[in-house]
Amino acid sequence: MSTRLLNRVEAIDIARGIAVFFIPMAHVLLLYGSTSTQEESWLGIIGHFFGKWAGVFLIAMGFSYTLSKRNTITSSIQRGAYILLIGYVMNFLKFVPLTVLGLLPENFVKAYGWSLPLNTNHILYMVLTGDILQLTGLCLCFMGVIHAYAKKRKEFTLLLAVCMLVLTNYVRGYHTGVGGVDYLLDILWGKDWNVYFPVFPWFGFILTGMFFGYVYNEHDKNIKETFHKIIRYGSIVALIGGWLCYDNYELHMNDYFHLGVGGFLFLLGINLVFFWLAQQLYENVKLGKVMAVLQYCSRNITSMYVIQWVLICWGMAVLGYKNKTPYEVLIWGIVFTGATLGVQKLIETIQFKKRIRQLFGIITVTYKKMLTKVNERKSRSTIGF
Repeated sequence: MSTRLLNRVEAIDIARGIAVFFIPMAHVLLLYGSTSTQEESWLGIIGHFFGKWAGVFLIAMGFSYTLSKRNTITSSIQRGAYILLIGYVMNFLKFVPLTVLGLLPENFVKAYGWSLPLNTNHILYMVLTGDILQLTGLCLCFMGVIHAYAKKRKEFTLLLAVCMLVLTNYVRGYHTGVGGVDYLLDILWGKDWNVYFPVFPWFGFILTGMFFGYVYNEHDKNIKETFHKIIRYGSIVALIGGWLCYDNYELHMNDYFHLGVGGFLFLLGINLVFFWLAQQLYENVKLGKVMAVLQYCSRNITSMYVIQWVLICWGMAVLGYKNKTPYEVLIWGIVFTGATLGVQKLIETIQFKKRIRQLFGIITVTYKKMLTKVNERKSRSTIGF
């Protein structure tokens, strides 16, 4: 059965698959690269450029959502809650074991403005940190309702994205003074480092992906027509955003995670262009086994994201924090990429063996029941004789 028949779009898999390979490298640079490595080296420049591709996953998520059969309101809320749970479990695994064992590097702790030993509030802060999984999980909880209305009114998704973008600077950082409520508000529009991907404005990437997913469906899954619109919209938006960033980079790009209008538009535009380039790659280059690898990474993006983060954080116990040269970062980035793929395959192997054991268990139980029934029939026949 072809990929298209499975409701998968090759360019989406290629773009998402390529981006997966840059995730460990970007995070290794972030945690292991020295200040000079991050800010002055050739690897720092490249790493920061490719590290700004979170929009690839979000746009792909929105696009794929419109093709999925699991886009009802109930299913979306269930999936959203599941992703949220995974996000917090990931945070727990990243930091709590190292904290309990006393293996967190001291300079890592000082980067938070804290000192050892950490108390319960410090640990809770790390576990509740808002990452991209918190963003996608919460957005999924709303996407079912949005889809129910927008699937026949696709422009609504863009209108909603624009409204959120415009409102971001007005609501960013707003608090009520109530602890639990303020945490939820931080997830929505926080401005501090307890939340890296607030819903405002990052949800706009997902909504844009949904828009082009609707375009794809409206054009009877015509790839060329859809990606013609993607490159046209993407180029225009990137130029507008690029001009705004050039005019005032600090205002519009900010710290990347808490984007302004120009930064949002620029990154949205270049990410859309990247999807178009992925489509050109698929059409003009025979990818062979590489395509299978990219599709594998695309299918397993959530688990691989969790695996690489946990491995890289645990690695600080041995490798330290922000102390590596560009070439050391490059080597460890490759190592952690390979380790992520290896652990992913190991987990699948264990799950496969578990399923095989379950299958054999079912077969064994069924066989015993059948054997018992046969023996009972023979017994009755003997008695009757």
